[in-house]
Amino acid sequence: MPGSTTTRARGPYRTGVRRRGQLIAVAIDVFAEHGYVGGSIRAIAEQASVSHATLIQHFGSKEGLLTAVLEEWDRRTVENRLTDVSGLDYFRRLPEVMVAHQDNRGLLELFTTIAAEASSPAHPAHAFILQRYTANIATLAGHLKQAVDTGDVAPLSTAQIEVEVRMVTAMLDGIGLQWLLDPSTDVEASVSTYVDRAIATWRQPSRPDSRNDCHP
Repeated sequence: MPGSTTTRARGPYRTGVRRRGQLIAVAIDVFAEHGYVGGSIRAIAEQASVSHATLIQHFGSKEGLLTAVLEEWDRRTVENRLTDVSGLDYFRRLPEVMVAHQDNRGLLELFTTIAAEASSPAHPAHAFILQRYTANIATLAGHLKQAVDTGDVAPLSTAQIEVEVRMVTAMLDGIGLQWLLDPSTDVEASVSTYVDRAIATWRQPSRPDSRNDCHP
């Protein structure tokens, strides 16, 4: 019967999805510890107690496995409570998001390691990391522009908005790295303090863009 065939197919499918998730979890740990270059397929296979061929069967290549790992990072980031807020509330939610990252130390270690390695255009994750930063800057800029448009902050030029959101991004990356080095770092307090100060600054009358004052 058709119903029976469907039922039988679901079991192996669920098992395959679960196994794939387990392999990604192991890869996260290995790449986080050794980086992409140092984290070999052999090491991942041994730690996962599977063969090299099994990994290739699931992901096609080491690059495919890295892509799956980075997609997992993106998936968990999207789930971290940023889909229902906008404007200044988006920035106010950032401390909560960073605290959530502490529950995924391996992913944070991985992203920090891969982001540094991927500065080279030859790195297989270069395009992914570049696109992710570009998208993140655009998202933050969109929310800050919305705050400008609604009058929640003082007027800011496009150039000023870009500088401000790049500083926010640098702060988040820096606090994440400090926490990895020293787990006693109070991530929530640090990010909250920065965001509160940034919003207070944005609400002050905007200074002219210094670049407009430069003369050849």
